[in-house]
Amino acid sequence: MENRDRHYDPDVYVIRGIYQLQDLDFNLSQFGLFLQNDNIMVTFHLRSSFDALGRKIMAGDVIELPHQKDEYALDNATVALKRFYVVSEVTRPASGYSQTWYPHLVRAKCSPLVDTQEFKEILDQDSGAGDNSTLRDLISTYQQSIDINNQIIAQAEADTGKSGYDTQHFYVVPKINAETVDVADVSNTDADASVDNAALDASIVLNSPSADYYVGYLTGDSLPPNGAPYGFGLTFPSSAVYGQFYLRTDYLPNRLFRYDGRHWIKFEDNVRMTINQTGATQTNDPAKVRQTQKASFINNTNTATIAGEVVVERQALSKALKPRADN
Repeated sequence: MENRDRHYDPDVYVIRGIYQLQDLDFNLSQFGLFLQNDNIMVTFHLRSSFDALGRKIMAGDVIELPHQKDEYALDNATVALKRFYVVSEVTRPASGYSQTWYPHLVRAKCSPLVDTQEFKEILDQDSGAGDNSTLRDLISTYQQSIDINNQIIAQAEADTGKSGYDTQHFYVVPKINAETVDVADVSNTDADASVDNAALDASIVLNSPSADYYVGYLTGDSLPPNGAPYGFGLTFPSSAVYGQFYLRTDYLPNRLFRYDGRHWIKFEDNVRMTINQTGATQTNDPAKVRQTQKASFINNTNTATIAGEVVVERQALSKALKPRADN
């Protein structure tokens, strides 16, 4: 029951009203920054306002307060910035009744005008600056809010491009958990391959970590710690050295292995999924970038050919189970 395509009379009607001035305070107790006491209660004389408008004041009317104009804008505006309020509710105050019990006052609850579809005709009017600018160009903060929001989203995608937690910037101290490795199978290690956890010398520092010590919610990214080099492929290489990393791309998710001198031991899985569209410009297909259920399942627009008929893969349950005649 909303009328968002409102049409306002281009003529301006002058009426008198009174309201109590009050200080505007910022409310910092909520999430964000909000103004308190930004609504005003304006009292009008019932008969005089009716004679000026031809009707009573009603919700949706826009009121301009001339004494609230701002002549000292921060930009190069050559005209004073106007202050508009929207009537949201009209009531009869208790003080507006005479001794005969008949009302002669109306009170309008007014809130500051915002740049929305309802007030398009008002904000599209000429600002009077002589440069073909509109009221929206001077008093609206809509575009600035959109730009700020887009910058926040872009920074969030840059900071949290994948799900889970990023541990690549953490250094992992290599330790050997009392492993016993044959000297013949180990390259670039000391003759004594059995090393205690408490011991720390140059040979241990040069080794790769034997386990992923930063384990938590979605921390695996299939990348070796400390920036160690690694190979990838569908099968393990025929020759390997102790501490070497290898990524198996035939696993889903991809799995990183580490060679302990005898066997390839699982190190971690790539469980961090891409949740933004940063790489969409490179692939020209956002579905191949975002790996969430929203991209691959909810917004699935692919089609499949079944028995010669092209069927949309995303089907409503009522259509998927709808019976058909067997001809």
